[in-house]
Amino acid sequence: MSSHRVPGRRPSLSSFLSGALKRPEGVAASKPGSPPAPGRRQPTIQLKSPREIALMREAGRLVATAHAEVAKLIKPGVTTAELDAAAAAVFRDAGATPLFLGYPCSTKGKPAFPAVICSSVNEQVVHGIPNRRPLREGDVVAVDTGCRFNGWCGDAAVTLAVGAVAPEVQKLLDVTRETLALAIRAMGRCRYWSEVASLMEQYVKSQGFSVIENFVGHGIGKEMHEEPQVPNFVSKALRKHDIRLEPGVVLAVEPMVAMGTNDVRTLEDGWTVETKDRRPSAHFEHTIAMTPDGPEILTLP
Repeated sequence: MSSHRVPGRRPSLSSFLSGALKRPEGVAASKPGSPPAPGRRQPTIQLKSPREIALMREAGRLVATAHAEVAKLIKPGVTTAELDAAAAAVFRDAGATPLFLGYPCSTKGKPAFPAVICSSVNEQVVHGIPNRRPLREGDVVAVDTGCRFNGWCGDAAVTLAVGAVAPEVQKLLDVTRETLALAIRAMGRCRYWSEVASLMEQYVKSQGFSVIENFVGHGIGKEMHEEPQVPNFVSKALRKHDIRLEPGVVLAVEPMVAMGTNDVRTLEDGWTVETKDRRPSAHFEHTIAMTPDGPEILTLP
């Protein structure tokens, strides 16, 4: 589940300003003795030990299993409520706790999130609520879900085509998926997240699409949303408060890409976010751990 970014500023700046990374015993810096680049402050991040990453891997595998069960059902006529039930069954059978169900709404007076998955259809960007409207040929649905297992979290999203979709919509899905893959590859050779975010932003724009900026990725561990905020674009705030990509950093990386404008609005339910021009968008996400051998996708079967 994406983290909200208030336009014009980055949330939770206090943690960015609080100083050095917290490093558990047994986790070394990726470049021992090398100071941060001039002008960069390090956000406060709880780095994970190899044992903790192994526990997160188990949660990630359950998330991947839930996605696999949902993907089996995708066809015209299925409802997003049925997709939600399939994911819920995976977590229930494993004794895992769904992360989204009951998550409090940031809009005062609005109810907590009522489902196990976010199901965002067509122009809906993120946080769509499952319902009983049948999906139609040519729709796309972004399915986002996560769980806590043995105290640790996993979170992932994928956008699925319902039957045959228009060529430009298929390109949108392909570009967004490749943006995530590009980011994971770049995490293995870049020192700072801003370098990765720049590559993501450049690639999306080179393909004629736009990056959603109101919602970003996030750190993840014992809680679904931990520091830092992980944007898919570069801003002055990111350059100043950058994220060093060192072993122990675990991030939920989730590009959100729009076919048209990146301006969005939240619907009356307090959750569903859609593009203002009502053109399609896509969303892909993996939980990624930085290890001494490079980035590892934790949300794989």
